[in-house]
Amino acid sequence: MYSITTVPVLGSPMEVFLFRPKGQGPYPGLLLAQHIPLGHTGIENDPFTLTTAQRFADNGYVVAVPFIFHWWPKTAAMELKREESRDDWIVADMQAAFAVLAAQPEVDPHLIGLVGHCWGGRVAWLAACHIPQLAAMATFYGGNLKKALGAGNLPPLELTRFIACPVIGFYGNNDTNPSPADVGDYRAALTSAGISHELHQYDGAGHAFQNFQAPERYNQNASDADCLKELAFFRDKLVMDTLNQG
Repeated sequence: MYSITTVPVLGSPMEVFLFRPKGQGPYPGLLLAQHIPLGHTGIENDPFTLTTAQRFADNGYVVAVPFIFHWWPKTAAMELKREESRDDWIVADMQAAFAVLAAQPEVDPHLIGLVGHCWGGRVAWLAACHIPQLAAMATFYGGNLKKALGAGNLPPLELTRFIACPVIGFYGNNDTNPSPADVGDYRAALTSAGISHELHQYDGAGHAFQNFQAPERYNQNASDADCLKELAFFRDKLVMDTLNQG
């Protein structure tokens, strides 16, 4: 179902999980930024991330999922990981994962997108500010864009002008982080920077509404609608370009 390669990031080994479609390619690539899993022991024990990555692979993408919590033992408490996380570490992780994905022989390095949910939605926004080679970015209910992690770092929202690709975002109007007002600020930042974007908001949906592992949050109607919009977005920005180059 997937293979694992390990790369050093600032001296710390990081696992990158690779999911591939059947066939020889070439294929577009997708970086999937991991959310905070319920068990937080590793990607191999995170059904949401595994299922999401496989869904993209089944739709014709080579998917790379970096384990960005490699800085701590897998058994360490998530509270510690939240408290000690640093944006400069996250950026280094995502740049390293991009390099792994771009080096895959069946991947067109010019057609790589990025997607993330929850914590990963914030990671996706931050990473897009630092990886200009990206062709598209999708973010799901990523909060805390106005907050920097680690001394010396800037909040991701303040770096929006450096995003060099189209953006699609998905948010629940019952969410508090990000709130609908936050989403308005996200939209304003993208507009001010001249970045092509579409942000979708859903009434009756709260945070993590795609996470089927959390029944109290899961909203199937919003989730299904998002999957269709997301796949259409990536098909337009990545797959159709591949066909046009052929």
